[in-house]
Amino acid sequence: MSVNTGRGLPFLPGNSFRDITKSAFNLSQTLAYKNGYALPRRPTVGIGQTPLLSEQLTQNEFNKLSEETSLLTYGTTHRKPALDFIPAHVAYDKKVLHFYAYFQQKVQHSPDEEYRVRPVVIYYYLEDDSMLISEPTVENSGIPQGKLIKRHRLPKNDRGDPYHWKDLNQGMDLCVYGTCYRITHCDAFTQDFMESEGLVLNDPEPTPVDPYLTRRTPAQRSYVTPYDFDRLKQFVTMDRKVLRFYALWDHTDSLYGETRPVTIQYYLVDDSVEIREVHKPNSGRDPFPVLLRRQRLPKTTKPTCEPFPRCVLEVSSQEVQQYYTPKDFRVGETLMLMGRRFLLYDCDEFTKNFYKQNHPDIDIKPREVARKMEQDQKKSFPPYNGYGSLEDSLQNCFSLVPEPPKKDLMKMLENDHKELRYAARMDSQNAHDEGRRFILSYFLSDDMISIFETSTRNSGIIGGKFLEKTRIPKPGCCVDNPEFYGPADFAIGATLEVFRHRFILTDADHYVLKYLESISDQIPTQTLVSLRQKLGLGRGLEQGDDQTSTSPGLGHSSDEIKEAEQSS
Repeated sequence: MSVNTGRGLPFLPGNSFRDITKSAFNLSQTLAYKNGYALPRRPTVGIGQTPLLSEQLTQNEFNKLSEETSLLTYGTTHRKPALDFIPAHVAYDKKVLHFYAYFQQKVQHSPDEEYRVRPVVIYYYLEDDSMLISEPTVENSGIPQGKLIKRHRLPKNDRGDPYHWKDLNQGMDLCVYGTCYRITHCDAFTQDFMESEGLVLNDPEPTPVDPYLTRRTPAQRSYVTPYDFDRLKQFVTMDRKVLRFYALWDHTDSLYGETRPVTIQYYLVDDSVEIREVHKPNSGRDPFPVLLRRQRLPKTTKPTCEPFPRCVLEVSSQEVQQYYTPKDFRVGETLMLMGRRFLLYDCDEFTKNFYKQNHPDIDIKPREVARKMEQDQKKSFPPYNGYGSLEDSLQNCFSLVPEPPKKDLMKMLENDHKELRYAARMDSQNAHDEGRRFILSYFLSDDMISIFETSTRNSGIIGGKFLEKTRIPKPGCCVDNPEFYGPADFAIGATLEVFRHRFILTDADHYVLKYLESISDQIPTQTLVSLRQKLGLGRGLEQGDDQTSTSPGLGHSSDEIKEAEQSS
């Protein structure tokens, strides 16, 4: 038991007394920094403080206490010497074995190749024995390349045992998921690692060449000595200058052959030739006038290319010995172009001037060509069948896809909402139709007529719309060229025959007289006189230009008629 040395009492609760003279209660520091290093420091003993027990020990006693080990209840501990163990993920971190291999992929239904050789790279990660197989990317190969098998432990048998680096070697087959990879060689690090582990590597093998890539390898270029002809000068001086010849394509020797007119155009800017057919209207020919697209025509080829069929040979500049030039086109002679005979019988003025300036030795001799005399056939339209309007039915004769007939837009805008109203009665032999009264409206915007029947009490006839807006032809006119009723025909007392119904005009609006007097040069005098006599009695509608008031003769305003038409 420890004893309180200061007062000779046991160090037990109640035996220790606080020193009332103590004035410093700070804790002394045992560590200090010197030149940036943490060093132990013995705390200083202040006035009235008791020195620590550790301060009374010497340096040798400190070293002895640091070397001694604590005793346990069941004896002392025996520590084994620490082994130098390094885990695999630390020892083999970022260490990968590289093996280069290939596999053959069969190609079916291809006359060019039977198989393809696809090279791959096999990565073996030593830290976790996982493997990855990747295929280097080839530009424009058309095959999905890159990572073929993701990184994981690859099974080598049906039991699922993974591959180990001891199972890999050069010149062996690696079967993974039904694909056999042939390992050809490895890199220097892999070779050093295998030899350091005591594994003998086989001799490396070359990677076979893909036959398809060998066939696609471009042939060695052959260079031709440049000539002194200035193409730029030809482009600047001859641009947009064309020689035009008129010719006849004669192929009467073939079945159903005939002679067709064509136009041969020779472009001086690049010495190319284009042949176009001349189609006449309604000739029955397909609308493809280009017989030969614009290109340079070879005149003679090299003797080595003569036996080869022309229909298969793609003629290039290496096979052509000479091209056609303006000297080969002579008016009045027959020319063979691409195995076809063309008789040049004439040319245009620019072509004639070109030959006079540049080739005066060539004579231009136009030839007369017998041509068939064509008779102008007058177009005849079929008779009107009565379906739809005449203008609408006539559009089917102009095109296969008929369009709606064109309307007079200015007339519609100027005469919009303008109409001439007349009062009429029905002229019928039936006694029940004697009291029926109608209002005939003529629309100036489209020359159409609508008829509205006014209601009469106790007549037994329901009033309302009698005739929809339509154009009414005059009786006795031709069906194909009808003549329609107009404002000049609407005189007071005149009889109108509307689809086998006869109407007698009895009255009109004041606006009718005012409008017809504005165009009096187009209206007969008899019509104007009848309107003046009728409206001069005071029974006309005094509505002015707005046409909104009610007339004693007509009995209904235009707004009432429109409301009745909508309700009916």
